[in-house]
Amino acid sequence: MVYGRCYADYYKICYFYPNFKKMQFPENLKYTKDHEWILLEGNTATVGVTDFAQRELGDIVFVDISSVGKSFGANDVFGTVEAVKTVSDLYLPVAGTINEVNPGLDGTPESVNQDPYGAGWMIKMTVDNTADVDALLDAAAYKALVGE
Repeated sequence: MVYGRCYADYYKICYFYPNFKKMQFPENLKYTKDHEWILLEGNTATVGVTDFAQRELGDIVFVDISSVGKSFGANDVFGTVEAVKTVSDLYLPVAGTINEVNPGLDGTPESVNQDPYGAGWMIKMTVDNTADVDALLDAAAYKALVGE
């Protein structure tokens, strides 16, 4: 699934496919340099991959997360996401315990491509130290990181 590509030539002209959809950077989320997002509500967080990540991966065909009930440190691998041409690790943004995996990903892993910040969320977790979330990238910093 390709939404659009920008071909920068000497004149910096961009050509877009008809179904191009502008990349999203919700302001209420925090982001990692590894392209995960996190939404903190109390000490519970929802985690997923960013719009940028899902575009880079391409069509997602399988999500493997078998870590419910396990505790991880920040930046530890908690699962993998498989696309048509690659497999990529999923990194936990902050330390904590995984409480739930999105059950919808078993039957419709493509929801990560279609709605990465909604139906395509990956896990819900209890965060060890909520202050760690503040140290992550805000939307503006993440947007700058990916060159938007």
